[in-house]
Amino acid sequence: MIVILTALQVEHQAVLEHLTNVEVRKHAAGTLFEVGTLTAQPKRHVALGLTGPGNERAAALTERAIAEFSPSALMFVGVAGGLRPWLEIGDVVVATKVHAYHGGRSENDEFLVRPRSWEISHALEQVARRIPRGGTWHSLLPNTGEGATPEVHFEPVAAGEVVLNSTSSPLAQKIRRNFNDAIAIEMESSGFAHAAHLSGKVPMVTIRSISDHADGTKVTTDRQGGQRIAARNAAAFAIALAGAVDDDSDEHGRKQNSNPAPNPWPRLNNTNTARDNARVGQQIGFNLGDSHANWTGGDR
Repeated sequence: MIVILTALQVEHQAVLEHLTNVEVRKHAAGTLFEVGTLTAQPKRHVALGLTGPGNERAAALTERAIAEFSPSALMFVGVAGGLRPWLEIGDVVVATKVHAYHGGRSENDEFLVRPRSWEISHALEQVARRIPRGGTWHSLLPNTGEGATPEVHFEPVAAGEVVLNSTSSPLAQKIRRNFNDAIAIEMESSGFAHAAHLSGKVPMVTIRSISDHADGTKVTTDRQGGQRIAARNAAAFAIALAGAVDDDSDEHGRKQNSNPAPNPWPRLNNTNTARDNARVGQQIGFNLGDSHANWTGGDR
């Protein structure tokens, strides 16, 4: 099972267009996931979730998706603002690193940055870097004539809680000064990446497509269909990656290796023996794992 999460409805719909045999699965807390198979690969199962905007929501629903599906891989897919003038609307960015840019310490006359960053899972990156070669993934792009064939960039992105629409604001200057390797900015991937990291076992990747240039023209670009184009391009690349990664699920999307992990704590047998009817003192403490106490000796 592959889990794909999106923040916006336009992103969710773009991924859903590539799925078939879709059924709704309800998490115990009420979160709805749509589970289906790839149209081009009927044996590859995908669970699709809609988080809404923001890193906190992304983190919470990533944790729920992991618990619900035990996925082979996690993807966050959607749109982003471009931080480089050479990026074209619709270009795809595979995040090699996600910067959480809001962390820091505020002093009287300065702000000291204390960032956190998460890198893409190595195995997923290796597979993702092969997809642009030859351009076969272009067959998954919508045949709408909107824009040129997108380029794919493997670069860091910055994630926070603010929609950036300026190249000169204090936030824009902060990102340029402290996170100058980031070429795109968005609002969910740090929460998503942190939750995946805490799970300790699920490969994760963020896939974004440029919908605007974060330069004051966002409203105009959105009206011209920038989000729709970007969402479809990001979804196409993500679906190509979902079809290419290793997946150890069975034909129903369930993990094939369901054997429970062995107990890491050895069995502890504790024997206390009283001799010559001597009183045995009280023993206080705790044991990890199975504990068995056997008493022999006197009656007192």
